[in-house]
Amino acid sequence: MSKHDQREQTHNTVKRKEMSRRQFLSYTLGGATAFMAGGAVLPMIRFAVDPILTKKSEGTYVKVVEESKITTEPQEFKFQIHQVDGWYESDPQLSAWISKDESGEIFALSPVCKHLGCTISWNTQNNNQYFCPCHEARYTKDGKNLAVAPNPLDEYEVDVKDGFVYLGPVKGNTRVE
Repeated sequence: MSKHDQREQTHNTVKRKEMSRRQFLSYTLGGATAFMAGGAVLPMIRFAVDPILTKKSEGTYVKVVEESKITTEPQEFKFQIHQVDGWYESDPQLSAWISKDESGEIFALSPVCKHLGCTISWNTQNNNQYFCPCHEARYTKDGKNLAVAPNPLDEYEVDVKDGFVYLGPVKGNTRVE
């Protein structure tokens, strides 16, 4: 091999790899498709995540009854609340058993039995107790569980102002141990 041939072999020009028209078209169409798919998918993701991102409002109080109508004997009062669950808005009707204790303090109990979630009623067995007809769970006037149910009845937060009783969110019973 001559020096000239050897030099040509060592200093060959680097061949540049060019993109074919087909590759260019594939990359262009793939990029455009990804851009358009992102434009369609991002609003759907935002729609799905939006309830998680919104601030939770504190429980609001609802005017239920005049203070003068409350006695020491529990009475059932029905009321409506406005609730927003994600995108679903509704105005369900709720009820509460409201009465006064010996010191004159007004309290309200949830009518939902802590055993299996049935609706309780007052004094249906003539024992001055709350009674659940589903499995015969019984509670005292303060909501203490006597039979069957594992926990006392929940109570509503109560606010009395301007002669009316306002009920707030449900909380665990603070009246019994």
